[in-house]
Amino acid sequence: MKKIGFIGIGVMGCAMASNLMKKGYELTVYTRTKQKAEVLLEKGAKWCDTAADCAKGQDAVITMVGFPNDVEEVYFGESGIFSAAEEGTYLIDMTTTSPKLSVKIYNAAKERKMHALDAPVSGGDTGAKNGTLSIMVGGDREAFDACHDIFAAMGTNIIYEGPAGCGQHTKMANQIALGGAISGVCEALAYAKAVGLDQQTMLDSISAGAAGSWQMTNMAPRILKGDDAPGFYIKHYIKDMRIAVEESQEVHLDLKMLNSVLEMYEKLAESGMANLGTQALYHYYGEEK
Repeated sequence: MKKIGFIGIGVMGCAMASNLMKKGYELTVYTRTKQKAEVLLEKGAKWCDTAADCAKGQDAVITMVGFPNDVEEVYFGESGIFSAAEEGTYLIDMTTTSPKLSVKIYNAAKERKMHALDAPVSGGDTGAKNGTLSIMVGGDREAFDACHDIFAAMGTNIIYEGPAGCGQHTKMANQIALGGAISGVCEALAYAKAVGLDQQTMLDSISAGAAGSWQMTNMAPRILKGDDAPGFYIKHYIKDMRIAVEESQEVHLDLKMLNSVLEMYEKLAESGMANLGTQALYHYYGEEK
């Protein structure tokens, strides 16, 4: 497979698409704001005005958009992927979205003799830029194997999770664990400041021990610099957590930490911080913006 249509050129999508081009894939791109794709167009990517045009004549189509309603629109809309993609096309949704929607896309693809995979990622903007994303894939094993080289251009921890929807369920588990990790880092920093510790010295002391985490290594330095730029938007994390809450309720789980962290982020969003990065949770603990 050489020809890929890439739909959704945001913070993550632009870097992921760029890494595909570095590996020799021919990219055709579409996103709602053409300006976001300029860096890829300068590198040789082709532009299309609709998702349908972007999907036409491709070996694979990758979607990396914002919300479940965006996924629904780019697949099932009047000018969506299913209106133009050809039989045999591999459809890879890398958006974090509802497992139920992933199953719906899989079934619709199967009816049309296409192959659909749900393949959400973890690793943030740093992992996207470096090509070191973790990629969690649901769908048919044969389709996963066929697309493995595509995934390898964007990530290093590429794991087949099971049937359609399992990639999204694994991402939900990731987002649940993330809530505990990022809130733990923020609370440690808030505590250190309140009791008079030097925050950097505290981090140097605990990050190499049992409390160490990806969040502590990558997000804590941003917090100390006052860098709230989004590697991963608060608004998107709220979306993810709401999906996780819905799915957990369906299996009769009361995930108290998840619900608590979701409530904190919702309050930040209400105060105008929805477009900041998830590390901005530190502001919840009384720090000035």
